[in-house]
Amino acid sequence: MKKNILFFVLSILMWTCQPSAQKNEYENAQAKNKICCDEEEESTAQFASLTNDISFMNVHENPEKCTKKIKGGENITFKTADGKDGSGFLFKSMKPSQKYLVVIHEWWGLNDHIKAEAEKLYEDLKSKNVNVIAIDLYDGNVATTREEAGKLMGENKAERSKAILEGFFAYAGKKAKIATIGWCFGGGWSLQASLLAQKQAVGCVIYYGMPEKDKEKLKNLKAEVLGIFASQEKWINTKVVDQFQADLKELKKKNTIKSFDAEHAFANPSNPKYNKELAAQAYELSINFLKRKF
Repeated sequence: MKKNILFFVLSILMWTCQPSAQKNEYENAQAKNKICCDEEEESTAQFASLTNDISFMNVHENPEKCTKKIKGGENITFKTADGKDGSGFLFKSMKPSQKYLVVIHEWWGLNDHIKAEAEKLYEDLKSKNVNVIAIDLYDGNVATTREEAGKLMGENKAERSKAILEGFFAYAGKKAKIATIGWCFGGGWSLQASLLAQKQAVGCVIYYGMPEKDKEKLKNLKAEVLGIFASQEKWINTKVVDQFQADLKELKKKNTIKSFDAEHAFANPSNPKYNKELAAQAYELSINFLKRKF
């Protein structure tokens, strides 16, 4: 009799606990896949977690082949603090110069489209005698499909990317004036690079990259910011952008934030959904900003 009563009580407890367990499982799954991650998680990791979002993956169509010939530039390597080599594609200034623009690739990696964009920036900054380097945060890996890109971005280690950037800053020298620019994955890293460059940072251009949400980190930002965002996208959305701008204002960091009526990656010429008109407007803002900083 006692055994039957015990079995009955245990059954009731299991039945009443089951919905709670299912709820917790559901909430855990939702937390894993939510778009705006934990505030304490690094912004670069937050952006990388978007590879769990199928809609984010699908908005990135496979890049079209680059048809532009790269006329100049050279591959360079430099030492990094973790004992490895870092690399990039460098366009040297016409005359010896300590001005450097660091160009950071999208989630595809350092492909020919990014090299072509770096060359365009170099040509348009010739009057300012600026060295332009397209830095490689993927250590030579380049994706040609969104599945490959998602894998590379998801596996990217912040410690390694920081080591590469700091290795290049050491290569450039302590007297170098450094500006940064990047798109998507590289947009977030453009901001992180300017934070790492500290007093050497003079300007930071972010194209629809994840902003830094930690105000303690943003306090150390020395560079003026130009943020270019896409108001139609749901990931780095208006709420995220407005909060970033509010944080910069609160910290008295000089900035210009511009949201275009477009989708994520609208300025990428390899994207079939490339918006030529809006991309040109965004580029004009960027090049004028960089000329002013150099």
